[in-house]
Amino acid sequence: MKKIVIIGAGPAGITAAVELLKNNNDEYQVVILEETQAIGGISQTVQHNGNRMDIGGHRFFSKSDEVMKWWSDLMPLQGHPSFDDKKLGRDKPLNQGGPDPEKDDTVMLVRTRVSRIYYNKKFFDYPVRMSASTIKNMGLLTTMAAGFSYIGASIFKKKEDSLENFYINRFGKKLYSMFFEGYTEKLWGRHPRDISADWGSQRVKGLSIRAVIKDMFSKAFGSKKKNKEVETSLIEQFWYPKYGPGQLWETAAKKAEDNGAVILKHHKVKEILCKDGKITSVVCDTPDGEKKVDGDIFISSMPVKDLVCSMSGDKPDDEIIDYAKGLPYRDFVTVGLLVNRLDLQNKTDIKTLGNIVPDCWIYVQETKVKLGRIQIFNNWSPYMVKDPENTVWIGLEFFCSEGDDFWNMSDDECIKQAVSELEEMGVIKAGYVLDSHREKVKKAYPAYFDTYSHMNEIINCLDGYENLFCIGRNGQHRYNNMDHSMLTAIYAARAIKSGSTDKHDIWNVNTEKDYHETK
Repeated sequence: MKKIVIIGAGPAGITAAVELLKNNNDEYQVVILEETQAIGGISQTVQHNGNRMDIGGHRFFSKSDEVMKWWSDLMPLQGHPSFDDKKLGRDKPLNQGGPDPEKDDTVMLVRTRVSRIYYNKKFFDYPVRMSASTIKNMGLLTTMAAGFSYIGASIFKKKEDSLENFYINRFGKKLYSMFFEGYTEKLWGRHPRDISADWGSQRVKGLSIRAVIKDMFSKAFGSKKKNKEVETSLIEQFWYPKYGPGQLWETAAKKAEDNGAVILKHHKVKEILCKDGKITSVVCDTPDGEKKVDGDIFISSMPVKDLVCSMSGDKPDDEIIDYAKGLPYRDFVTVGLLVNRLDLQNKTDIKTLGNIVPDCWIYVQETKVKLGRIQIFNNWSPYMVKDPENTVWIGLEFFCSEGDDFWNMSDDECIKQAVSELEEMGVIKAGYVLDSHREKVKKAYPAYFDTYSHMNEIINCLDGYENLFCIGRNGQHRYNNMDHSMLTAIYAARAIKSGSTDKHDIWNVNTEKDYHETK
């Protein structure tokens, strides 16, 4: 029996364990080392006083049928004839005969995708659509300027050597300056001119003014596409676990444990021992002191920076270590606010519980505030909220760097700023707040600047360790969505089962140019 050590109990690590042990496979002994007490990594669900927070927002949607089946096998779709759909803001059941969310806990809901942009104290559809409301909000002159700017950008293409030029080529300089420039700098702490175009290729890909217009005409003339045929940022529905993404990953973790996996929490890997081009063991800090864990095969979803810098013995060259040390990340803070109401009117035809606005996310393009995005948890799943009929549970997302002034704020200081910014935006008044909570996430987003340009050299070095497989967002330093992180794990499990040490397919996940979503 081969011992496989998986570093990290996020989506990638848990998926790898499930895949390796499915069909009662007794060829492998699987041990998962998790630094924290939580399952799911950034896809965990945090509970606070009966309300649940999704850290970052996780839509369960994929163009991979394999991933969609993986999810639905684990948590079946809703749709019982007696199900009260009004609680979910719909008139008709979507999947007659499926589980009833009112009675069954292990169930995947089907949700309507609604996102808007807050800019210049007005709300725009996301992605921006050339509708009457958009023209009214922008004004005729600005709309015309945006149109001519887009035409100019279509004719005179810029060399895509930066994220700035990537956006301008697809949207024109006017729309770029309105809806991308300030938000991107807020997200990354860097101007788009200093960020690699690779980020746009992996996150925005096929989204452009042309794609938006094509989608609009398709809907206007009754040509309805399936979700997998639509640009990801234009999809209209997605799946969502009743109690948030962490519920699915806790369910998956239990499945892995039932099949023999051992999950060791509070085991932080601090040293990786290497010999003759292989990993031999890892050393962890644990509540009981230092522990050494041996293994035959190692699957890593820990940040590439930490992985490389933790190697000892037959470790990488100093040049590779320096490149790894320079890999940048963006950290993340979510403030949860429980309020009795929002000062936003639902002017859409989408029905919601309590008639609140139907948005899953509101992107905050205003550069006067630090707030980047607002989640309305009621609209992801009403079961995330203890009292969804009388309260609104929102998540305020801030992008920062570990150790900076915002990161180092006390909970009270951070929450006070969050409430103040919402007041300035006209979303709530301070007196509406009933409860609050703050969560901090390190290395939430791998960034595409500084020594990222040397990522290929780092990959080539890591591939030289025969029994090491790197998976997931941080494990590959690639801004993957959840489904892509899962696919890297699925391909790693397949390679291990076949006895292959070729990692090409694993690294090649999410390198196509036609998929992903702006964040």
